[in-house]
Amino acid sequence: MIVDISHLSFAYDDRKVLDDVSLQIAPGEIFGFLGPNGSGKTTLFRILATLLPVQAGTAKIGGFDLATQRDEVRRTIGVMFQSPSLDIHLTAAENLRHHGHLFGIRGSELNQRIDELLTRVRLKDRSKDLVKKFSGGMRRKVELAKALLPRPRVLLLDEPSTGLDLTARLELRQLLSELKAEGVAVLLTTHLTEEADAADRLAILDAGRLIAAGTPDALRRSVGGDVVRITSTRPAETKDAIRSLLGVEVLEIDGEIRFEHPTAAQTLAPLATQLGADLQQISLGRPTLADVFTRLTGKSLRPPTENA
Repeated sequence: MIVDISHLSFAYDDRKVLDDVSLQIAPGEIFGFLGPNGSGKTTLFRILATLLPVQAGTAKIGGFDLATQRDEVRRTIGVMFQSPSLDIHLTAAENLRHHGHLFGIRGSELNQRIDELLTRVRLKDRSKDLVKKFSGGMRRKVELAKALLPRPRVLLLDEPSTGLDLTARLELRQLLSELKAEGVAVLLTTHLTEEADAADRLAILDAGRLIAAGTPDALRRSVGGDVVRITSTRPAETKDAIRSLLGVEVLEIDGEIRFEHPTAAQTLAPLATQLGADLQQISLGRPTLADVFTRLTGKSLRPPTENA
């Protein structure tokens, strides 16, 4: 395995933000870390990027120990952070050139690499333009080219779709598929279920714990049937009526009542009759990754407002 994490824990003072996390990632695998603000995914990312030390447990990338072989790890990884790391007063090519110098890449090799990567992210014709003239999505592409410059075996992406429109997101997905075919392991953090859906496997994190891992399809199948969502003028009475009629677990999150049922479609008419005038809205849908998170935690998967 190109990434091997075993019983990894981390705390800020007395606040534990990673709690006994273990997982393995293979070469050529796109692996997503899905979780809301405070789940620990950003802290895990920072440890893997060598920005935070290993406090407890072990973590290896490319066979190199993050606690004792940081320099070797840094030569194995490419990193794209959520926060911008470009010099906007330099051109796209100049940003890559200075980044290459940090890795000891110079001369014709560096020139060729810059041309290859700016072509790959579809910015070759803008290579001599100042980054300050770029849109947020274009800047994100330059960040990605920087991360790929040293030919990493493991690519770490923190919320990679930040600032990208739909077209750019599709281009990013295509590029990640190409890297996968080349044997590069891609690790990405996200709070977007559509981005997580494109991963080969996922780890779902909550409050620093690894609560589930597997393919997106397998995780969705873990939900006990389709999901019914209801809004009602009398939520408490509605929940009691659903439990009495169907004998299922009922949750209320953000004013919405939800439950799972293996034959959910057949419950809609009896429910509508039972709830009568209290019923405002009822809908039925296939389970999503957000539903998986809710089933496991009893909470909603929300976009983060700050890093954890």
